[in-house]
Amino acid sequence: MAVGSGRVPVQRVLGRNAGLMTGPGTNSYLIGSQQLALVDPGPVDPGHIDAVLRVLASRSLNWIFVTHTHGDHSPGTVLLQQKTGAEVIGLSPSAGSTHQDHSFTPSRIYHDGEVIDCGEFRVRLVHSPGHVSNHFCFLLEEENILFTGDHILEGTTPVILPPDGNMRHYLESLTKLKTLPLSALAPGHGRMMDDPNGVIDTLIRHRLRREQKTVTGLLELSSVSGPASLEALALRVYDDVPQHLLPWAQRTLLAHLIKLEEDGRVFRTGDKWSGVHAYG
Repeated sequence: MAVGSGRVPVQRVLGRNAGLMTGPGTNSYLIGSQQLALVDPGPVDPGHIDAVLRVLASRSLNWIFVTHTHGDHSPGTVLLQQKTGAEVIGLSPSAGSTHQDHSFTPSRIYHDGEVIDCGEFRVRLVHSPGHVSNHFCFLLEEENILFTGDHILEGTTPVILPPDGNMRHYLESLTKLKTLPLSALAPGHGRMMDDPNGVIDTLIRHRLRREQKTVTGLLELSSVSGPASLEALALRVYDDVPQHLLPWAQRTLLAHLIKLEEDGRVFRTGDKWSGVHAYG
């Protein structure tokens, strides 16, 4: 499916991994006309890799860009690289991190702001930690399309996963993206979005509202029953979230609490939390 209408072709190949956390599936994006790049091979799924190769037809795949190393984005890299010999671009997972694809090995060490010259087009690497620490967004400079992985999703907000995920870094990364010349956002899940700054502003407001709701909810609970557990606080802060999503909401809530603790607005005692003014 073509998703761009500019000079540099962009085509989406939808992964076959639809689900609760992946929406309609992982988006793999092919960029270019003859010597192509691909963003996010997706999970280990020979059927999906074959679909990518069919779209390539007689053209060559020279670059594989990986936004981050969760199991729905990077594990297909090994098989696709074996079949094409493409250069692999991304960041390895941090040592000791869990729920990461430790099979992922980039061709070399890559850096924030580095530009990969692909001949027909150029791709700028934008380090965007928050969801996880090794997250990159990729800017297609000729079209100002930003491939956002899980940093920005269509119609939902990403889970922030401590300890590798970090709420402060997530908000800082969103602010950083607003400095880029953006015309569209191409997310790892969902459809293209054509109001980048509006989408980013909405995400920032949402996270700050959730942060304030965390502080208010914690003060209310603490004043009644003392320090609150993560589970009890999640019921108050995420009262607009379906029950089956609460375990994921708790992870992002923990990221909020860690940031608020660093800011001196909450504190923890063991595995429970209190607002700084609860007993003052």
